[in-house]
Amino acid sequence: MEDNDPRASGRGRRASTRRSSTTRLFTRAFIALGIAELCYFTATGVAIFALPLYVTGPIGGDEAWAGFAFGVFALSALVLRPLAGRLADAIGRLPLLLGGAMIAAVSLALLGVADDLATVIALRLLAGVAEAAFFVAGFAALADLAPEERLGEALSYNSLGLYLGIALGPPLGEALVANGGYPLAWTGAAALAGLSAALALLVGETREKAPPADAERHLIHRPALPIALGFLASLVAMGGFLAFASLHSTRVGLENASLALFVYGAVVVACRIAFAKVPDRLPSLALGAAALTTIGIGLVFVATWPSPAGLLIGAGVTAVGVAFSTPAFFAAIFATASPAERGVASGTASAAIDLGLGIGPIVLGIVADVAGIPWAFGVGAAIAGAGALWTLTLRRRQTAAARATE
Repeated sequence: MEDNDPRASGRGRRASTRRSSTTRLFTRAFIALGIAELCYFTATGVAIFALPLYVTGPIGGDEAWAGFAFGVFALSALVLRPLAGRLADAIGRLPLLLGGAMIAAVSLALLGVADDLATVIALRLLAGVAEAAFFVAGFAALADLAPEERLGEALSYNSLGLYLGIALGPPLGEALVANGGYPLAWTGAAALAGLSAALALLVGETREKAPPADAERHLIHRPALPIALGFLASLVAMGGFLAFASLHSTRVGLENASLALFVYGAVVVACRIAFAKVPDRLPSLALGAAALTTIGIGLVFVATWPSPAGLLIGAGVTAVGVAFSTPAFFAAIFATASPAERGVASGTASAAIDLGLGIGPIVLGIVADVAGIPWAFGVGAAIAGAGALWTLTLRRRQTAAARATE
Protein backbone atom coordinates (compact mmCIF):
# COMPACT_ATOMS: atom_id res chain seq x y z
CA MET A 1 0.00 0.00 0.00
CA GLU A 2 1.23 3.49 -0.81
CA ASP A 3 2.88 5.55 1.87
CA ASN A 4 0.47 8.38 1.09
CA ASP A 5 -2.59 6.25 1.58
CA PRO A 6 -4.91 8.31 3.83
CA ARG A 7 -5.15 5.38 6.18
CA ALA A 8 -1.45 5.70 6.99
CA SER A 9 -2.00 8.71 9.24
CA GLY A 10 -3.73 6.57 11.84
CA ARG A 11 -1.83 3.33 11.33
CA GLY A 12 0.90 3.98 13.86
CA ARG A 13 -1.25 4.64 16.88
CA ARG A 14 -3.68 1.87 16.00
CA ALA A 15 -0.90 -0.68 15.61
CA SER A 16 0.26 -0.26 19.17
CA THR A 17 -3.15 -0.77 20.70
CA ARG A 18 -5.16 -2.87 18.28
CA ARG A 19 -5.71 -6.54 18.91
CA SER A 20 -3.15 -8.42 16.78
CA SER A 21 -3.27 -11.99 17.98
CA THR A 22 -4.89 -13.30 14.79
CA THR A 23 -5.67 -12.36 11.21
CA ARG A 24 -8.73 -14.61 11.13
CA LEU A 25 -11.75 -12.71 9.89
CA PHE A 26 -14.68 -15.15 9.78
CA THR A 27 -15.19 -15.77 13.48
CA ARG A 28 -18.54 -16.73 15.01
CA ALA A 29 -19.06 -13.20 16.27
CA PHE A 30 -18.25 -11.69 12.85
CA ILE A 31 -20.70 -14.00 11.08
CA ALA A 32 -23.42 -13.46 13.69
CA LEU A 33 -23.02 -9.70 13.34
CA GLY A 34 -23.43 -9.95 9.58
CA ILE A 35 -26.58 -12.07 9.84
CA ALA A 36 -28.07 -9.79 12.49
CA GLU A 37 -27.52 -6.84 10.18
CA LEU A 38 -29.03 -8.79 7.29
CA CYS A 39 -32.24 -9.27 9.28
CA TYR A 40 -32.31 -5.65 10.42
CA PHE A 41 -31.75 -4.19 6.96
CA THR A 42 -34.14 -6.61 5.25
CA ALA A 43 -36.75 -5.09 7.55
CA THR A 44 -35.52 -1.68 6.38
CA GLY A 45 -35.78 -2.89 2.79
CA VAL A 46 -39.44 -3.75 3.30
CA ALA A 47 -39.97 -0.16 4.47
CA ILE A 48 -38.02 1.24 1.51
CA PHE A 49 -40.51 -0.40 -0.84
CA ALA A 50 -43.70 -0.05 1.16
CA LEU A 51 -43.44 3.35 2.84
CA PRO A 52 -43.60 5.68 -0.22
CA LEU A 53 -46.52 3.68 -1.63
CA TYR A 54 -48.20 3.54 1.80
CA VAL A 55 -47.96 7.31 2.21
CA THR A 56 -49.17 8.13 -1.31
CA GLY A 57 -51.85 5.40 -1.12
CA PRO A 58 -53.78 4.60 2.08
CA ILE A 59 -52.42 7.60 4.01
CA GLY A 60 -53.30 10.03 1.20
CA GLY A 61 -50.08 12.05 0.95
CA ASP A 62 -48.19 13.26 -2.13
CA GLU A 63 -44.59 12.75 -3.33
CA ALA A 64 -43.23 15.47 -1.08
CA TRP A 65 -44.82 13.87 1.98
CA ALA A 66 -43.55 10.47 0.86
CA GLY A 67 -40.01 11.84 0.73
CA PHE A 68 -40.43 13.52 4.11
CA ALA A 69 -41.83 10.41 5.77
CA PHE A 70 -39.03 8.32 4.27
CA GLY A 71 -36.24 10.62 5.41
CA VAL A 72 -37.52 12.08 8.67
CA PHE A 73 -36.10 9.15 10.67
CA ALA A 74 -32.69 10.67 9.99
CA LEU A 75 -33.49 13.73 12.11
CA SER A 76 -33.72 11.79 15.36
CA ALA A 77 -30.92 9.47 14.29
CA LEU A 78 -28.66 12.41 13.50
CA VAL A 79 -29.20 13.99 16.91
CA LEU A 80 -28.54 10.70 18.69
CA ARG A 81 -25.62 9.30 16.65
CA PRO A 82 -22.92 11.18 18.59
CA LEU A 83 -24.44 10.12 21.91
CA ALA A 84 -24.71 6.54 20.64
CA GLY A 85 -21.05 6.59 19.68
CA ARG A 86 -20.01 7.81 23.11
CA LEU A 87 -22.22 5.21 24.80
CA ALA A 88 -20.78 2.46 22.61
CA ASP A 89 -17.32 3.36 23.90
CA ALA A 90 -18.48 3.81 27.51
CA ILE A 91 -20.87 0.90 28.14
CA GLY A 92 -20.16 -1.39 25.19
CA ARG A 93 -21.57 -2.36 21.82
CA LEU A 94 -24.04 -5.08 22.83
CA PRO A 95 -26.57 -2.96 24.77
CA LEU A 96 -26.97 -0.65 21.78
CA LEU A 97 -27.29 -3.51 19.29
CA LEU A 98 -30.06 -5.09 21.37
CA GLY A 99 -31.86 -1.87 22.18
CA GLY A 100 -31.73 -0.56 18.63
CA ALA A 101 -33.12 -3.76 17.11
CA MET A 102 -35.95 -3.95 19.66
CA ILE A 103 -36.96 -0.32 19.14
CA ALA A 104 -36.96 -0.90 15.38
CA ALA A 105 -39.30 -3.86 15.83
CA VAL A 106 -41.74 -1.75 17.82
CA SER A 107 -41.72 1.16 15.35
CA LEU A 108 -42.32 -1.14 12.37
CA ALA A 109 -45.10 -3.10 14.07
CA LEU A 110 -46.97 0.08 14.97
CA LEU A 111 -46.91 1.30 11.36
CA GLY A 112 -49.44 -1.46 10.71
CA VAL A 113 -52.05 0.43 12.72
CA ALA A 114 -51.04 3.97 11.71
CA ASP A 115 -53.70 5.74 9.66
CA ASP A 116 -52.50 9.34 9.39
CA LEU A 117 -49.34 11.22 8.44
CA ALA A 118 -48.64 12.50 11.94
CA THR A 119 -48.50 8.97 13.36
CA VAL A 120 -46.36 7.70 10.49
CA ILE A 121 -43.88 10.54 10.98
CA ALA A 122 -43.74 9.96 14.75
CA LEU A 123 -42.98 6.28 14.18
CA ARG A 124 -40.29 7.14 11.64
CA LEU A 125 -38.69 9.41 14.24
CA LEU A 126 -38.72 6.42 16.63
CA ALA A 127 -37.07 4.36 13.88
CA GLY A 128 -34.30 6.94 13.88
CA VAL A 129 -33.59 6.21 17.55
CA ALA A 130 -33.22 2.54 16.63
CA GLU A 131 -31.02 3.36 13.66
CA ALA A 132 -28.64 5.48 15.72
CA ALA A 133 -28.08 2.77 18.32
CA PHE A 134 -27.91 -0.28 16.05
CA PHE A 135 -25.85 1.20 13.24
CA VAL A 136 -23.22 2.91 15.38
CA ALA A 137 -22.76 -0.14 17.61
CA GLY A 138 -22.61 -2.44 14.58
CA PHE A 139 -19.79 -0.55 12.89
CA ALA A 140 -17.87 -0.16 16.15
CA ALA A 141 -18.19 -3.92 16.75
CA LEU A 142 -16.96 -4.58 13.23
CA ALA A 143 -13.88 -2.45 13.79
CA ASP A 144 -13.25 -4.39 17.03
CA LEU A 145 -13.53 -7.77 15.30
CA ALA A 146 -11.62 -7.11 12.07
CA PRO A 147 -7.83 -7.55 11.82
CA GLU A 148 -6.24 -4.21 10.95
CA GLU A 149 -4.85 -5.34 7.61
CA ARG A 150 -8.25 -6.69 6.54
CA LEU A 151 -10.48 -3.82 7.65
CA GLY A 152 -11.50 -2.85 4.12
CA GLU A 153 -12.31 -6.46 3.29
CA ALA A 154 -14.27 -6.79 6.54
CA LEU A 155 -16.27 -3.67 5.69
CA SER A 156 -17.06 -5.08 2.25
CA TYR A 157 -18.31 -8.41 3.60
CA ASN A 158 -20.10 -6.91 6.59
CA SER A 159 -22.02 -4.46 4.43
CA LEU A 160 -23.49 -7.38 2.51
CA GLY A 161 -26.12 -7.50 5.24
CA LEU A 162 -27.12 -3.92 4.45
CA TYR A 163 -27.29 -4.36 0.69
CA LEU A 164 -28.74 -7.85 0.67
CA GLY A 165 -31.41 -6.39 2.90
CA ILE A 166 -32.01 -3.59 0.41
CA ALA A 167 -32.10 -6.16 -2.42
CA LEU A 168 -34.33 -8.72 -0.69
CA GLY A 169 -36.49 -6.43 1.42
CA PRO A 170 -38.39 -4.68 -1.41
CA PRO A 171 -39.47 -7.91 -3.19
CA LEU A 172 -40.41 -9.35 0.21
CA GLY A 173 -42.37 -6.20 0.98
CA GLU A 174 -44.12 -6.37 -2.38
CA ALA A 175 -45.06 -10.01 -1.79
CA LEU A 176 -46.33 -9.29 1.73
CA VAL A 177 -48.43 -6.35 0.54
CA ALA A 178 -49.85 -8.43 -2.33
CA ASN A 179 -50.83 -11.29 -0.01
CA GLY A 180 -51.89 -9.52 3.16
CA GLY A 181 -51.82 -5.79 2.61
CA TYR A 182 -49.66 -3.24 4.37
CA PRO A 183 -50.34 -4.57 7.90
CA LEU A 184 -48.71 -7.89 6.96
CA ALA A 185 -45.72 -6.08 5.48
CA TRP A 186 -45.15 -4.10 8.68
CA THR A 187 -45.61 -7.20 10.84
CA GLY A 188 -43.09 -9.15 8.77
CA ALA A 189 -40.58 -6.31 8.96
CA ALA A 190 -41.02 -6.10 12.75
CA ALA A 191 -40.39 -9.84 13.10
CA LEU A 192 -37.11 -9.52 11.17
CA ALA A 193 -35.98 -6.66 13.43
CA GLY A 194 -36.79 -8.79 16.48
CA LEU A 195 -34.72 -11.65 15.06
CA SER A 196 -31.75 -9.31 14.66
CA ALA A 197 -31.95 -8.58 18.40
CA ALA A 198 -31.76 -12.29 19.18
CA LEU A 199 -28.77 -12.73 16.88
CA ALA A 200 -26.96 -9.84 18.57
CA LEU A 201 -26.67 -12.05 21.65
CA LEU A 202 -24.45 -14.40 19.62
CA VAL A 203 -22.18 -11.48 18.77
CA GLY A 204 -21.62 -10.71 22.43
CA GLU A 205 -19.65 -7.77 23.70
CA THR A 206 -16.72 -6.90 21.40
CA ARG A 207 -15.26 -3.91 23.22
CA GLU A 208 -11.94 -5.01 24.66
CA LYS A 209 -12.02 -2.79 27.72
CA ALA A 210 -13.66 0.36 28.97
CA PRO A 211 -11.81 3.63 28.33
CA PRO A 212 -9.94 5.04 31.36
CA ALA A 213 -11.98 7.27 33.62
CA ASP A 214 -9.81 10.30 32.79
CA ALA A 215 -9.97 9.76 29.02
CA GLU A 216 -11.10 12.67 26.88
CA ARG A 217 -14.77 12.36 25.98
CA HIS A 218 -15.98 13.81 22.70
CA LEU A 219 -19.28 13.49 20.88
CA ILE A 220 -17.72 14.26 17.49
CA HIS A 221 -14.55 12.73 16.03
CA ARG A 222 -13.20 15.89 14.43
CA PRO A 223 -10.50 14.32 12.20
CA ALA A 224 -13.27 12.47 10.37
CA LEU A 225 -15.35 15.52 9.45
CA PRO A 226 -13.71 16.48 6.12
CA ILE A 227 -13.85 12.84 4.96
CA ALA A 228 -17.46 12.55 6.09
CA LEU A 229 -18.44 15.40 3.74
CA GLY A 230 -17.46 13.30 0.73
CA PHE A 231 -19.33 10.35 2.18
CA LEU A 232 -22.35 12.60 2.73
CA ALA A 233 -22.51 13.48 -0.97
CA SER A 234 -22.74 9.80 -1.92
CA LEU A 235 -25.52 9.28 0.59
CA VAL A 236 -27.62 12.26 -0.49
CA ALA A 237 -27.53 10.92 -4.04
CA MET A 238 -28.23 7.35 -2.91
CA GLY A 239 -31.00 8.44 -0.54
CA GLY A 240 -32.85 10.19 -3.34
CA PHE A 241 -32.60 7.13 -5.55
CA LEU A 242 -33.86 4.77 -2.85
CA ALA A 243 -36.76 7.02 -1.92
CA PHE A 244 -38.11 7.42 -5.45
CA ALA A 245 -37.05 4.28 -7.30
CA SER A 246 -40.35 2.47 -6.71
CA LEU A 247 -42.45 5.49 -7.68
CA HIS A 248 -40.30 6.12 -10.78
CA SER A 249 -40.67 2.46 -11.72
CA THR A 250 -44.44 2.86 -11.95
CA ARG A 251 -44.10 6.09 -13.95
CA VAL A 252 -41.83 4.59 -16.64
CA GLY A 253 -43.92 1.44 -17.00
CA LEU A 254 -41.75 -1.10 -15.20
CA GLU A 255 -44.16 -3.94 -14.47
CA ASN A 256 -42.43 -5.09 -11.29
CA ALA A 257 -42.09 -1.96 -9.13
CA SER A 258 -39.45 -3.50 -6.86
CA LEU A 259 -37.17 -4.72 -9.66
CA ALA A 260 -34.98 -1.60 -9.84
CA LEU A 261 -34.28 -1.77 -6.10
CA PHE A 262 -33.55 -5.48 -6.40
CA VAL A 263 -31.09 -4.85 -9.26
CA TYR A 264 -29.47 -2.08 -7.24
CA GLY A 265 -29.01 -4.25 -4.16
CA ALA A 266 -27.93 -7.32 -6.13
CA VAL A 267 -25.22 -5.40 -8.02
CA VAL A 268 -23.87 -3.93 -4.78
CA VAL A 269 -23.74 -7.38 -3.21
CA ALA A 270 -22.02 -8.94 -6.26
CA CYS A 271 -19.39 -6.20 -6.34
CA ARG A 272 -18.78 -6.39 -2.59
CA ILE A 273 -18.12 -10.14 -2.88
CA ALA A 274 -16.09 -10.06 -6.10
CA PHE A 275 -13.97 -7.05 -5.11
CA ALA A 276 -13.91 -7.39 -1.31
CA LYS A 277 -10.14 -6.92 -1.08
CA VAL A 278 -9.95 -3.86 -3.33
CA PRO A 279 -10.48 -1.29 -0.52
CA ASP A 280 -7.35 -2.62 1.24
CA ARG A 281 -5.25 -2.27 -1.93
CA LEU A 282 -6.15 1.23 -3.13
CA PRO A 283 -5.90 4.65 -1.44
CA SER A 284 -9.23 5.17 0.29
CA LEU A 285 -10.00 8.71 -0.83
CA ALA A 286 -9.07 8.06 -4.45
CA LEU A 287 -11.41 5.08 -4.43
CA GLY A 288 -14.12 7.18 -2.77
CA ALA A 289 -13.87 9.87 -5.48
CA ALA A 290 -14.14 7.24 -8.22
CA ALA A 291 -17.17 5.76 -6.48
CA LEU A 292 -18.90 9.15 -6.32
CA THR A 293 -18.25 9.73 -10.02
CA THR A 294 -19.81 6.37 -10.86
CA ILE A 295 -22.88 7.12 -8.72
CA GLY A 296 -23.35 10.37 -10.59
CA ILE A 297 -23.11 8.66 -13.99
CA GLY A 298 -25.71 6.09 -12.95
CA LEU A 299 -28.16 8.77 -11.84
CA VAL A 300 -27.68 10.63 -15.12
CA PHE A 301 -28.81 7.47 -16.92
CA VAL A 302 -31.92 7.26 -14.75
CA ALA A 303 -32.72 10.96 -15.15
CA THR A 304 -32.24 11.23 -18.92
CA TRP A 305 -33.48 7.82 -20.08
CA PRO A 306 -37.09 7.57 -18.79
CA SER A 307 -37.75 3.94 -19.62
CA PRO A 308 -37.50 0.56 -17.88
CA ALA A 309 -34.12 -0.07 -19.55
CA GLY A 310 -32.77 3.34 -18.51
CA LEU A 311 -33.91 2.84 -14.94
CA LEU A 312 -32.42 -0.65 -14.61
CA ILE A 313 -29.11 0.24 -16.28
CA GLY A 314 -28.85 3.41 -14.21
CA ALA A 315 -29.64 1.49 -11.03
CA GLY A 316 -26.86 -0.98 -11.83
CA VAL A 317 -24.27 1.71 -12.55
CA THR A 318 -25.24 3.63 -9.41
CA ALA A 319 -24.88 0.41 -7.43
CA VAL A 320 -21.33 -0.12 -8.69
CA GLY A 321 -20.36 3.24 -7.23
CA VAL A 322 -22.16 2.59 -3.96
CA ALA A 323 -20.42 -0.79 -3.67
CA PHE A 324 -17.08 0.96 -3.16
CA SER A 325 -18.12 4.21 -1.48
CA THR A 326 -18.93 2.92 2.01
CA PRO A 327 -15.82 0.70 2.46
CA ALA A 328 -13.60 3.47 1.07
CA PHE A 329 -14.92 6.26 3.28
CA PHE A 330 -15.28 4.17 6.45
CA ALA A 331 -11.73 2.83 6.06
CA ALA A 332 -10.44 6.39 5.71
CA ILE A 333 -12.40 7.50 8.76
CA PHE A 334 -11.43 4.58 11.02
CA ALA A 335 -7.78 5.19 10.07
CA THR A 336 -7.99 8.42 12.07
CA ALA A 337 -9.27 6.70 15.25
CA SER A 338 -7.67 4.72 18.06
CA PRO A 339 -9.51 1.68 19.51
CA ALA A 340 -10.90 3.85 22.32
CA GLU A 341 -12.34 6.23 19.73
CA ARG A 342 -14.03 3.73 17.43
CA GLY A 343 -17.51 4.30 18.80
CA VAL A 344 -17.25 8.07 18.42
CA ALA A 345 -15.69 7.70 14.97
CA SER A 346 -18.49 5.36 13.96
CA GLY A 347 -21.05 7.83 15.28
CA THR A 348 -19.49 10.68 13.31
CA ALA A 349 -19.23 8.66 10.11
CA SER A 350 -22.71 7.25 10.35
CA ALA A 351 -24.14 10.71 11.05
CA ALA A 352 -23.38 11.32 7.38
CA ILE A 353 -25.72 8.43 6.65
CA ASP A 354 -28.51 10.13 8.59
CA LEU A 355 -27.91 13.44 6.85
CA GLY A 356 -27.69 11.81 3.45
CA LEU A 357 -30.67 9.49 3.77
CA GLY A 358 -32.62 12.30 5.44
CA ILE A 359 -31.65 15.32 3.36
CA GLY A 360 -31.62 13.33 0.12
CA PRO A 361 -35.27 12.20 0.15
CA ILE A 362 -36.56 15.45 1.68
CA VAL A 363 -34.74 17.90 -0.63
CA LEU A 364 -35.02 15.75 -3.72
CA GLY A 365 -38.65 15.09 -2.81
CA ILE A 366 -39.30 18.83 -3.10
CA VAL A 367 -37.51 18.85 -6.47
CA ALA A 368 -39.61 15.88 -7.59
CA ASP A 369 -42.82 17.58 -6.51
CA VAL A 370 -41.96 20.80 -8.36
CA ALA A 371 -40.17 19.57 -11.49
CA GLY A 372 -40.64 15.80 -11.60
CA ILE A 373 -38.73 12.75 -10.41
CA PRO A 374 -36.16 12.76 -13.27
CA TRP A 375 -35.02 16.23 -12.20
CA ALA A 376 -34.59 14.93 -8.65
CA PHE A 377 -32.26 12.23 -9.93
CA GLY A 378 -30.38 14.85 -11.95
CA VAL A 379 -29.81 17.00 -8.87
CA GLY A 380 -28.58 13.88 -7.05
CA ALA A 381 -26.07 13.29 -9.85
CA ALA A 382 -24.77 16.85 -9.53
CA ILE A 383 -24.31 16.43 -5.76
CA ALA A 384 -22.34 13.22 -6.32
CA GLY A 385 -20.10 15.03 -8.81
CA ALA A 386 -19.43 17.85 -6.34
CA GLY A 387 -18.56 15.27 -3.68
CA ALA A 388 -16.07 13.62 -6.02
CA LEU A 389 -14.29 16.94 -6.57
CA TRP A 390 -14.15 17.59 -2.80
CA THR A 391 -12.78 14.11 -2.08
CA LEU A 392 -10.08 14.52 -4.74
CA THR A 393 -9.12 17.81 -3.08
CA LEU A 394 -8.70 16.01 0.25
CA ARG A 395 -6.64 13.34 -1.48
CA ARG A 396 -4.30 15.93 -3.01
CA ARG A 397 -3.89 17.67 0.35
CA GLN A 398 -2.97 14.40 2.06
CA THR A 399 -0.52 13.52 -0.70
CA ALA A 400 1.12 16.93 -0.41
CA ALA A 401 1.32 16.62 3.39
CA ALA A 402 2.91 13.16 3.11
CA ARG A 403 5.52 14.41 0.66
CA ALA A 404 6.32 17.38 2.90
CA THR A 405 7.19 15.04 5.78
CA GLU A 406 9.50 12.83 3.71
